Amino acid sequence: MKRVLSVILLIAATAFALNAVADEMKAEKKPVTLKGEIVDTGCYIGHGAMGEKHKDCATKCISNGMPMGLLSGKTLYLLTMNHDNPDAYNQCKDMASAMVEVTGVVAERNGVKAIDVTAVKLAPAAAK
Repeated sequence: MKRVLSVILLIAATAFALNAVADEMKAEKKPVTLKGEIVDTGCYIGHGAMGEKHKDCATKCISNGMPMGLLSGKTLYLLTMNHDNPDAYNQCKDMASAMVEVTGVVAERNGVKAIDVTAVKLAPAAAK
């Protein structure tokens, strides 16, 4: 009887844990808006290149396929293209070295932070 009860408790605990994991996976992440500078990841990570002095190089690197990032404070977010609407991501390609506001869902895996770009605009201070 103890063995049957133990098995039932084990099955119930496993079902509860699996249900909790499934609920967490289903939870929709909310979009956020981050402010920062669009950088080409190769030059920024390789030798810290950023800012207006690096704009021409960043534009060239991005147009040649270098991944883009958003440097927000001391955190670098990889910019990823939204599968349903790539327009905002593609707009970022023309905004190298600009201060922008990027909206999208943030994710992190194995220490890499990324934002799935759904909207982008020049940051208010940069819009002048």
